[in-house]
Amino acid sequence: MLRFSKILFYFILVMLLVWQLPWCYDFFTAKPSKGNFVLYSSVSNDFILTGQQEGKGVVRRDLAGNKYTQDEVDSLLPTFYCRQLMSDERFPDTLHGVAVTPRLIQNENFMFKASPSDINAPRIGLYPLLESRSGRVDLEMPSDVFRFTASGIEFVDMATNRIDADKSARFTDALQKKGFHFPATEIAGNPTTRKDYDEGYVLLDAKGGLFHLKQIKGRPYVRAVQVPDGVKLEHLFITEFKNRKTLAFMTDVKHALYVLTTPYEVLKVDIPAYDAEKEALTIIGNLFDWTIRVTGLTSDRYFAVNADHYSLISSYTVPTEEESVATKIGRYILPVRLTFTSELDKFVKPRL
Repeated sequence: MLRFSKILFYFILVMLLVWQLPWCYDFFTAKPSKGNFVLYSSVSNDFILTGQQEGKGVVRRDLAGNKYTQDEVDSLLPTFYCRQLMSDERFPDTLHGVAVTPRLIQNENFMFKASPSDINAPRIGLYPLLESRSGRVDLEMPSDVFRFTASGIEFVDMATNRIDADKSARFTDALQKKGFHFPATEIAGNPTTRKDYDEGYVLLDAKGGLFHLKQIKGRPYVRAVQVPDGVKLEHLFITEFKNRKTLAFMTDVKHALYVLTTPYEVLKVDIPAYDAEKEALTIIGNLFDWTIRVTGLTSDRYFAVNADHYSLISSYTVPTEEESVATKIGRYILPVRLTFTSELDKFVKPRL
């Protein structure tokens, strides 16, 4: 027993050292990142980079090496710096031949983010379905939640923990009439009242079919969406932007990115592969173009695409910053490391 206790003690001690020593070393030798903020300018037809340069302060430049002041950057990115241009009374009347107003610009602007940890996370399997057309300005959370089973959709009253058989039957019947095969394999929604409107959920059924589900006046609204031949969707992200032009972003098993527009049309975004389970995605969009950033382990890839037909305008790749000398020494001295968390998921488990 004593020998076993000693073995257990030394084992725990070694594990603690393997866990804490590399963490402490990285903590005390860490240096701030010097990454740039990058946006595509349809005025100059180039990417504008804003970042902190050692000994030079904030530097604003394009890929050609031209440097700009902040006021010049405001004019080069009029949709992003709309409020500043309004304050300076420099907001233009037209952009690219299109008459614009601050309200139009702000209505078309959006930002979307998705990270691997959002996908690689445990699922509860219970979802609230808001009323999409209540007649009130403010959205309200429902008193029930729904879940999918192998034979249908079930609504559970949260106060009594009982299944609402009538409502479950109505929604199950509506889904079946549209050709839905239970259970759902992917469910994407934004169940919060802190948004301008509600579009419910986009779903993938057991056979990979794409559907849109929401509640209107207490009744089910279900729409089956035609997917292009040969496309097998894998991950869905509902959007609910102010302009209501898109319903969702989607990726397929080949890591291509798609947009589900309103009305229902699936269009491919003209960028190289994006792996939603391993790479982070950021999209900053406006009336004319989108700047898409795909962040991976080895590089940050930037793409500018047309806001109407999603064709590629330009691209820019930034390799991941080279490891510092201190980091390289740390990996040489402490080659074995134990961690319990990862940027790629939300599970807590040992990782050597």
